[in-house]
Amino acid sequence: MRTQRLLLVNPASGGGSPTAEELAARARELGVEVHVLSLEDDPAAVARASGASILGVAGGDGSLAAVARVALETDASFVCVPFGTRNHFARDLGLDRDDPLDALDAFVSGRERWIDVGRVGDRIFLNNVSIGPYASLVRRRERHRRRGELAARLRALAAVARHRHRLHARVNGEPVTARALLVGNNAYEVSVLSLGERERLDRGELQLWSAAGWLPTSWHDRTSPRFRVELPGAHVHAAIDGEPAELELPLDFESLPRALRCLIPDEGGAMHDNPEATEREQEQAQTERQNEEESMRYPSEEQPDAPDDAEK
Repeated sequence: MRTQRLLLVNPASGGGSPTAEELAARARELGVEVHVLSLEDDPAAVARASGASILGVAGGDGSLAAVARVALETDASFVCVPFGTRNHFARDLGLDRDDPLDALDAFVSGRERWIDVGRVGDRIFLNNVSIGPYASLVRRRERHRRRGELAARLRALAAVARHRHRLHARVNGEPVTARALLVGNNAYEVSVLSLGERERLDRGELQLWSAAGWLPTSWHDRTSPRFRVELPGAHVHAAIDGEPAELELPLDFESLPRALRCLIPDEGGAMHDNPEATEREQEQAQTERQNEEESMRYPSEEQPDAPDDAEK
């Protein structure tokens, strides 16, 4: 029987307090083995080679899915330690996003929560998959990341804001024309005033939104355990949990109900009771909404998110 507990720490994700070193030190005090990731490391390979029965990740949303997939494959428990910029998954799981040290208690006294996982092709996602302006924003951000975070953000936003390419898709056989498509693992609250929380993570459903207009107030949504999204071409650029990806078409999305066993600190994490947003989180959400609105407003001749080989 496996007893090993492993925490993977993404040092690039932290906001400065606690530091990656402080987080790792606290985990070791709890008897957890720690691996601080380097640029050369493949998190999934490190997790798989460990044979651990409890796999944890300290990082942002983009750091989680690869290790969660290993947990699914090996029947390990999964621990999320919020250590990134937004930590949307941690928020929806009910964790305190401002206290990553507290989340470490899940390794020693955590209680189980079984949650759904989304799958598209051979990739899994815990939050969502997007196609359209945000996916382009993510790709451009990654391309220019080494030039500085602020410069990368401004450059990506300025480039994406000029595009108004429309996606001509078929969703479960029905024609859909939209500026953006987004598929979420369970239902988000999507509105001008919403932070985009999910009330539950265990309903066994996906929610697909299509934005036909230039502003993110014109979303249309539908729910289903699975979606097939057909687009012209062989591949399409997407963002999976905020990380860039290129996916083969057509896209087959599926909900895996209660597939992932999460451990959360015993005092919190109710699936149906999201904590109310703090003032800082509200300001952050307002900035994100403004960025998304700008990315959908201005025209250009370029079409950065068109599927490969797609008709113009």
